[in-house]
Amino acid sequence: MPGLVSSLRLIDGDQLLRLVSLREAIDAIASVVRGGFDPSDDPARSIVDVPTGQLLLMPSALRGVVGQKLATVSPDVPGRTVPRIQALYVVIDAATLTPVAVLDGTTLTTLRTPAVSAAAADVLADPDAATAVIFGTGPQGVAHVGALAAIRPIQHVRMIGRDPVRTRRACAAARELAPDAEIVPGTIDDLAGSDLIVCATTAGEPLFEAASVGDQATVIAVGSHDPARRELPAALLGRAQVVVETAHVARTEAGDVILAVADGALATDEVVEFREVFAEGFVAARDRPRVIKTCGMGWQDLAVARLVMDRL
Repeated sequence: MPGLVSSLRLIDGDQLLRLVSLREAIDAIASVVRGGFDPSDDPARSIVDVPTGQLLLMPSALRGVVGQKLATVSPDVPGRTVPRIQALYVVIDAATLTPVAVLDGTTLTTLRTPAVSAAAADVLADPDAATAVIFGTGPQGVAHVGALAAIRPIQHVRMIGRDPVRTRRACAAARELAPDAEIVPGTIDDLAGSDLIVCATTAGEPLFEAASVGDQATVIAVGSHDPARRELPAALLGRAQVVVETAHVARTEAGDVILAVADGALATDEVVEFREVFAEGFVAARDRPRVIKTCGMGWQDLAVARLVMDRL
């Protein structure tokens, strides 16, 4: 009789990307919440510190399927040769709780994070948004270019990184995902007229001044789930419509929100949750910036993993 491991389906990163496109992942994220799922009902994830980084356990349950991600987060150190975030994802049959598949969780994370950003930005960003600035030259910075191009007519992208060589490489990789856009290295000066700004870095302090961001902009921050770190200045959140996955996640993990509240720039009850954003009749602000701050939740991985299993 074959054992459990021998009966598992193994889905590597290349197969996962062949089965589900970025546009389909975006739609899957939005449809879960629009279908009545409240992200506040998602099981809490656990974050365990180990000597060389963190272990994240992220369970979730959606219609017909259960999932569990085991992710590792390593420090941002020079010369690192592996991705900062690595993961395995186990898909489990909801009726029997039998594991049925193991997915490349690193690729899944690289796909679902920009999909979550784009699903929210599709509601919040100006319909004709065409310019973007990306902070961060790693996998998430590159993937967000493709995600934005999937929802808006992106024409000009400026990528900002600490290393000029890595920045040029990131631009080249991003062109593969958005071939119709002009994608070149940029500077802080590019922020003023940008419609979309993505922060996908390991920064612990704000990347720019609040005054650099125009009222037309939608700003996405995905770089950290550390309550003591932020990529955005408090003054920006104070004048923006701030969107978070859930109020609980915002209070416990979203350093950008937590520190803005501590600075007196933002009140916790002013944030807007995903369940409100994707509800019928929601109206995005047009007289001030929109800020999307996400930390990552288990249901997001499972929404995309479920789509992978459906395709199989």
